[in-house]
Amino acid sequence: MTTTSTATATAGTRRLAALTPDQAQGRARELLGDIVERHGSAGEMVSTMAHSPAMIEGYLSLSRAMKRVKIPRALSEKLSLAVQEWIGCGTCREAHESAGRAAGLTESDIALARQGTSTDPREAALIGLALKVLAEPGALGDADVAEVRAHGWSDRVLAEVVGVVSLNLLTGAFNLLAGIQPDTGTAPETDGGTGEGTGEGTGEGTGEGTGEAAVNA
Repeated sequence: MTTTSTATATAGTRRLAALTPDQAQGRARELLGDIVERHGSAGEMVSTMAHSPAMIEGYLSLSRAMKRVKIPRALSEKLSLAVQEWIGCGTCREAHESAGRAAGLTESDIALARQGTSTDPREAALIGLALKVLAEPGALGDADVAEVRAHGWSDRVLAEVVGVVSLNLLTGAFNLLAGIQPDTGTAPETDGGTGEGTGEGTGEGTGEGTGEAAVNA
């Protein structure tokens, strides 16, 4: 599947401020305080999500659940890189590039993932499915599932692709809305991964990634 990537956002306007635990309200204060107590910092994205108790709790729950995905960590990072390239979140992309290198990806692997492909046909098929889940979910059909199954991927992995994409969309869209981008002087985060979003990505950050990995990006 051919997709058109959006331009990566680098504008420097911060639209939502990060909160300290004392500034957060209700359940958000409890969750943010717990992360800060255990890790020393919650990261820009999670601290900003604390404006909404529902948002921070929903993100943390999904991110922690996605730590148990069957998708290999390095491949999960490739999925996240492809998805974030399409979404256009520079912060998330940088975080997943870093997490990908830590998982053993080469610069060539990263470049190909950002283009939505891989030298491995099995991986390329899964990356293609992830991009279609993101960009054209209404067009998904029997042929898409059959193609991925033909490469030996289980139904569990097919289901988890949706989770990885969803986590990345959540973190990428939130960072773009909040203005958490490279030019704002904030450190890269993902989530598509820290499991707590202190570093973001599918496995990024505090070492509590999405299982991977997954999707402060």
